[in-house]
Amino acid sequence: MHPFRKAVESDDMDAATALLADDVVFTSPVAFKPYPGKAITAAILRAVSQVFEDFTYVREIANPDGRDIALVFTATVAGRKLQGCDFLHLDENGKIDDFTVMVRPLSAAQALGEAMNARFDDIAREAAGR
Repeated sequence: MHPFRKAVESDDMDAATALLADDVVFTSPVAFKPYPGKAITAAILRAVSQVFEDFTYVREIANPDGRDIALVFTATVAGRKLQGCDFLHLDENGKIDDFTVMVRPLSAAQALGEAMNARFDDIAREAAGR
């Protein structure tokens, strides 16, 4: 089991954040452009951990060298069940330097977008250290 999965399943967001590279790039399923940097990625992860209900990783897939990992999950957002996948790429130090999330169906992605948008001012403040 990848340490990121273990941290998330243990609801240990500090441990999950510690696995991010400083230059990580987070690509959201509901935002047009990626978010660069550890601070904003950590803030997004903390917020989404509060938005998702019944979050469960159901499968972990890794390439032979272990630097590309897919973590398939299920969750509920605002009463909408969703399926998703966290695609992680690890740098040469084993830190997550690329983090892409995809979710389906569209109605659940829209519910996720609305829930995260409602928290974005708080996310931005946390990322800025305020």
